[in-house]
Formats: sequence, structure tokens, C-alpha cells
Amino acid sequence: MSEWRPTACVLCECNCGIQVLVGPDGRSFEKIRGDKLHPASAGYTCNKALQLDHYQNGRTGRLTAPLRRRPDGGFEEIDWDTAISEIAARLREVGERHGGESIFYYGGGGQGNHLGGAYAPATMAAFGMRYRSSALAQEKTGEFWVGARMFGHPVRADVEHAEVAFFVGKNPYQSHGFPRARTVLKEISRDPNRSMIVLDPVRTETAELADFHLQLRPGTDVYLLSAMAAILVRDSLIDEVWLAEHAEGLDEVLAVLRAVPIEKYCAIADVDLELVTAATRRLAAAESVAALEDLGVQMNRFSTVVSYIEKLVWLLTGNLGKPGTQYAFTGMAAIGHDRGHRAGEGPKSPVVGAPIISGLVPCNVITEEILTDHPDRYRAMFIESSNPVHSLADSARMREALEVLELVVVIDVAMTETARLADYVLPAATQFEKYEATFFNFDFPRNIFHLRHPVLSAPDGVLAEPEIHARLVEAAGVLTEDDYAPLRAALEQGRQAFAMAFLGVLADRQRAKLAPVLLYRTLGPTLGNGADAAAMLWAAAYNCARKFPESVERAGYGTGLEAGERLFEAILTGEHGIVITEDDYEVTWNRLRDNKVRLDIAELLAVLADLPESDDDVDEWPFVLAAGERRAFTANTIVRDPRWRKRDSGGTLRMSSADAERLGLAVGDLVRVTTRGGSAEVPVEPSDRMRPGHLSLPNGFGLSVADPDGIEITTGVAPNELTEFDSRDEWVGTPWHKYVPARLDTVSADSVPV
Repeated sequence: MSEWRPTACVLCECNCGIQVLVGPDGRSFEKIRGDKLHPASAGYTCNKALQLDHYQNGRTGRLTAPLRRRPDGGFEEIDWDTAISEIAARLREVGERHGGESIFYYGGGGQGNHLGGAYAPATMAAFGMRYRSSALAQEKTGEFWVGARMFGHPVRADVEHAEVAFFVGKNPYQSHGFPRARTVLKEISRDPNRSMIVLDPVRTETAELADFHLQLRPGTDVYLLSAMAAILVRDSLIDEVWLAEHAEGLDEVLAVLRAVPIEKYCAIADVDLELVTAATRRLAAAESVAALEDLGVQMNRFSTVVSYIEKLVWLLTGNLGKPGTQYAFTGMAAIGHDRGHRAGEGPKSPVVGAPIISGLVPCNVITEEILTDHPDRYRAMFIESSNPVHSLADSARMREALEVLELVVVIDVAMTETARLADYVLPAATQFEKYEATFFNFDFPRNIFHLRHPVLSAPDGVLAEPEIHARLVEAAGVLTEDDYAPLRAALEQGRQAFAMAFLGVLADRQRAKLAPVLLYRTLGPTLGNGADAAAMLWAAAYNCARKFPESVERAGYGTGLEAGERLFEAILTGEHGIVITEDDYEVTWNRLRDNKVRLDIAELLAVLADLPESDDDVDEWPFVLAAGERRAFTANTIVRDPRWRKRDSGGTLRMSSADAERLGLAVGDLVRVTTRGGSAEVPVEPSDRMRPGHLSLPNGFGLSVADPDGIEITTGVAPNELTEFDSRDEWVGTPWHKYVPARLDTVSADSVPV
């Protein structure tokens, strides 16, 4: 008999609650709908979530047994005991010869599967791994670093209640980023007392709903935002009373902004000065402004400087710590937190000396850390729930790097482009076959956490990541039954006694790194219903109650140790998600460093004071390519089955209608797009949404899967076949995927250059 079961979408950071109707076969999703009982999404879902059966049951190259590479380059199935013992032995061998820090960890979960990655630190500790990275270092570390310097705590935007929503390089209609995004956008657009301001070279779905669309030239956000900040100063629109109370470093910022050539910068951005002025004045007049930036600027030129100036715009107008503005959130994990070292200080990668932000090595330097004869180079990689060969810049170079490593181990659901280059591939349960959760818990004033229960049973031969990590740690010999026995004995006396015993573990810094597996093997089996993986959340709940006691108390969990215990029990049993903390907006000030905002970041102000003239090489590279655009049927690449796309199934190259007409191109014509990184053939789609000179390729394409006859097919172009590892932000190393100089050639007998 079919049954509706609650879970969540795993295609963007919002992880909206959904319900799936599981078919009689116990494997298929017959129907999917929004979960009205979910406290954040409340029944909302977009079109993408409705296609999730293509993730669970589509053509993916699903793995159901551990694989080992043979000498001839092929793979053979092996049993789990063999896989774990051999991998542990080879990791120890690399560590003994080169040091554990030569083993690089990448991944730890996608948009919705963070719980398994929470166990990875134990494996890292067991084998001495020190360096790690993830997709966050592709996108967000510039904003993390700027936020740490200015606030000392990450902040987010309360778009739902804002009078003015300010989107910089972001299209929430497709990328979301806050609950019920499409509904909220439409509510704002219909309200005559509210406005939207969008900075984007493309007339996106969000831009079409906006009151002000500043359709700037690609890569000129730094000039346009500088002009907006300078207009605030020139026209006396800053909130001087608010700034005097809440901010430091204003004089240094004003001195630079007074010298900004506003008209010149608007001309560089190619946006009408009157439109920029009107948008800026609307922002300044609002009672509340919520600002969100995204990959359109975070993967673009001057990305870190742009993150800084964007924040200056809404800070100069007093938009922090009140409804409809920015807030400092709670959470179950420290995503987005950084110490905010000055440039040149703080931890660095061993070969390149790249800054490590929020514990993450910049993705664009990984190949440089491998393809060298430096004695401290990475010699092995441990890759979990990630596909860096496809998702990181310069795929050809990444393949070369993996091929020279002494050992590559991949944990994944499917035989990905990265898994095909591994020495060992370990099959994991899908996100709907195990207990899972996301740590993207940014909601405010009520913050939400959702422990998703499995809605399907996993096939024989696969394991969830916590079990894989536990077996590897034990194979390393760093944890045995002797380590578990005292905790199990304490647990027999009750959770309070267990908590006291576990505090003793945390007092030992080395053993504390193994805490995830200690919890999994001792507390885990007592949780019932196969919820062992949730054991890590017991510690997270206690930590949340310790860090945010008033917020946890407001949410109804009481105080002290009992608050952590009650919170954990609510998480464990709340199949639809629960409220973990409740705040008022003023609490933001208590979470900021010294309860104030630091406006002046000297290194970035120096850049703002001396921005260069535009240096586009339009003769050789007449176009700018955005390599990886979110569209109606693109998402992260865990959905490998191309049949899920109801539109744009081949992944067209979008270009302006004006350019297409000038070059004699029509819909479906094949062109060759060439960049410094490579070239690819792709059909074109002329569009009046695009500016002349601007091209875009969708994300999520270029994946290879087998058709029903077992023949491998690749759909569309993988954007990172066209990007370069050394085209990156000077401060934190994030890639310039949205600014790739390009040219076009028609694919014809004469190969006429266009």
C-alpha cells in the first residue's frame, strides 16, 4: 500500500520540507508534494523538487558494492572488510612516508546531506589529515572573510519582511536562498509599498519582478556598487545617528567614498546614472533593506571587494539588527564562521600559501598543491559526496592532478566523473535511504532544524557515511572496544551520567577529535529505529543550548543541561522539522564582536580607492561567458539523469538576440565557444534577457550516464572544461566562473569566425 512520508528536497540550501508517496515496490516516488507541516517551507516547493525520483531511481550509475581499481585500469567489486582494511593500510602508508597532512580531504556533503560529513573529522584525525576543502570554498569564503572582519559573526537577510529587497548577482527565483522564495518575491512585487532592486547582467525572472533592474556589464559590480555607496555620501543619505551608535571606522570609509567618480563608474558599468541614483535613493528611504549576494558576484572579478562594498551600502543606511534587515543567526554548526585574520595572516595552504578561510583551502589552488615537486604537496585525496572533477575549475587539470596522486578514495552514491579516477570507490546510501540533515540553518527569528528519517530502505551492499567513517577509524587502530566501554557504562546510568563522561572525552584534545565515532558507537545504538547517525546531533544540541541559552529557552526547551537533552529529543522525533531557537532582532548586537560593526577594512578600502580602468581584451575575447547559470531545470549534479529536465534538455548557450542577429545565428545553431581553458560545441539560444557580449551556459550539464542499452551518453557541456584554475579572486581564491573571456566560431564547413 502506498504511503506519504515526510522528508526534504536536497537541491538547494533551503531544503524545503516535502512529502513523498512511496510506491508499492518500496523504491519509487509515485508523487511528491510540499509538506504543510514543515515549520519553514509550510507546504511550499518549486518545480525542481517534484523531479526527485530522478535522483533516487534515475539513470545514475548507482553503486551497490565497494570497488577497487585493477592494474589494467578497470574496477572490480570487493567486500567491505577488504575495502576498509586496504584503504586504512594505504592511508597509514601515505601518512608514514609523507605525514598525515599530505592526505587531503574534500567534500563532506551536498546541499542537504551534511550529517554524514559531520563524522569525517574523526577519520581525518585517525589518519592525521589536516587540510580540507568543500564547495563552500568555491563560492562563499570571500563573504565569510568580509563578514568576520566587519561583524565577527555571520549575518543573513530577512527578505520576507523587508521593505526593499536588494539582490546582487542573485536570482532567487531559481537559486532560492530563503524560505518560500518565489512566493515572497511575488508578494514584494505586488505590494506598492515595497520594492526590489536587482544588480544582474541578465534580465532574470527576479529582475522581471523588480522595480529597479540595474543591468550592468558583466564583471563591473564593483564599480556600480561603489557608485551607489558614493551617492549615499554625496546626497547625505547615510544614517549618521545610527552609525554613531553602532559602527566604527566611518571616517575612513567616507574619505574614500567622497572621491569616487560616480558618473564615470556608472558609465563603466553601462547603467544610466539617473536609474542608479533613483535605486540608491529608494534604498536609502526604506525603513528596512534586506540584501543578498550570490554566485553572480561571488564567482566574479573583485568578488571579495564586492562583498565588502555591498555590505557598506546597507550598513551606511542602518540596515542591521531590526526586522526586514540583516541578522546574526544561531545554528547547529559553525558554517560561515571565520576568525577574520588580516590579509597575509592566519593559516595557509602548505605549497601555495593560500589563505585558509573557515578551515577551507581555496578550491582553485588544489591542483597547484598537487602538481608540483614541493615536499609538502598533497599525496592522496579522500573525497566524500563530491565531484571535484566536474565541479571545480579546469577539469582537465583536476583529472591530471588526481591521476598523479598515490591514492584516491571516493565515497559516493554514483559512479561520478571523479569516482572513475579513484583507486577505491565506497558506495553510500542515498539521501532518502538514511537519516540525514542540513546544517544550513539560517532562519530567523525562529530557526529550523530538520532531521530527515529514511523513507526507503537502502539496497544491500551500501553503507551510510557514519558507518564508513566508524569502520575506517577502527581500522586505523585509534578506537577499540576499550574506548567505548566506559561511555557505554555511563550510558546505562542515564543520559546525564553519559554527558558527564563525555565531557571527560572532550577534555582530551586528541580524543575529542574522535568524538563523532565515539558517539555513534555508544549513544547511537540506543536511539532506536536505526537512528545511530543522529548521535552526533546530541552533542550539537547540547552545544547549541550552551552557545544560545536564551534562544533555546525561548523556543521552549528550558535551561541548563536539560535544555540540550530536550532539544535533542525534539530533533530526534520531529519528522517534519522543528524550531530549535527563537530570537528577537536586537540579539544580533550581542553576537557581534564588541557589539559593533567595523566599517573600515583597510586592505579592501585601498582597492576601492584605486580601482583600475576596465581591461577587457575585446579584440581576442569579444564575449564574457558565465560558466554555470541556474535555470528552471538545473540544480546541483546529484541529479545525474538527464530525463528530469522538462526544458532546455541539451543545455543551450544563451546569448543576446542582438548578437545572434548580427552573427546570423538562429535557435539551435551549433557554435564552438572557446576560452583560455578549452572549447566546446553547443547549440545557441538567442534571448532578449541577455546583454550584447554576454554568454551563459547552465550548471549541471556535461555528466555521463549509461542509457538503457548500457551505452554511455553525455548531455550538454560541462562548464569547467572551459574555466581556468588561476582565474580567481586575489584575496580568498574563489573562481571567476561568471567572468570567462570567450569567443565564438560557427560550426560549419568553413568554420567562419564570429
